[in-house]
Amino acid sequence: MAKKVLVVDDEKLIVKGIRYSLEQDGMAVEVAYDGRQALEMAQNNAYDVILLDVMLPELNGFEVCQMIRDFSDVPIIMLTAKGDDMDKILGLEYGADDY
Repeated sequence: MAKKVLVVDDEKLIVKGIRYSLEQDGMAVEVAYDGRQALEMAQNNAYDVILLDVMLPELNGFEVCQMIRDFSDVPIIMLTAKGDDMDKILGLEYGADDY
């Protein structure tokens, strides 16, 4: 059975590229374009991994990550252009598995 991945990013071109690459590797990909949608999808579906952007509309990635940790231990990888050490520390403190 294919691994199920949730890709969360508000940039549709980025999502398209990530989705294409993951599907080429045989993964089943679902997408969300804002934090609220991502949280709802994570609550209602089982994923093998979540790729989560930090800068999102509605709820930011840190908030979404922290809320998901209240009900799930699904691996979360933060995807972002923000590379500050403080952002990495925050992401990991909010429950991300990698940044």
